[in-house]
Amino acid sequence: MTLDLQPGQKLARGVSRHLLAHGFVSVEEFVPTRGLRVDVMGLGPKGELWVIECKSSRADYLTDSKWQGYLDWCDRFFWAVDTDFPTDLLPEETGLIIADAYDAEIIRMAPEDKLAPARRKKMIQKFATDTARRLQALRDPRI
Repeated sequence: MTLDLQPGQKLARGVSRHLLAHGFVSVEEFVPTRGLRVDVMGLGPKGELWVIECKSSRADYLTDSKWQGYLDWCDRFFWAVDTDFPTDLLPEETGLIIADAYDAEIIRMAPEDKLAPARRKKMIQKFATDTARRLQALRDPRI
């Protein structure tokens, strides 16, 4: 089965593969709180939480008015773009990942701003619950 992925979904797949190589698990289109949906949420081996926003074009980036709201829900924030993206548009105080449909590379590590312990616990529980529900829906689509 071959999926017909949109450009941002291809970037997300490459990012997720790269995160796995660093010991992270990830979920795409994760909702940390009402009104926000991140492209990729990564959960690291030490409980670290990373948000990665995938931008497939200049227009896609320029119309994103919610990204700063994601900063309250992660330890590190990254942009993931392809090699043709004009990276000078991206804020220097954020992380940068160059990706394609198959892999990615962290070009600039995002600065760390650790979540408060209570928020971290809430986010890890939500991550686990959301991913378990997705897995259950795959096993039993009628529920």
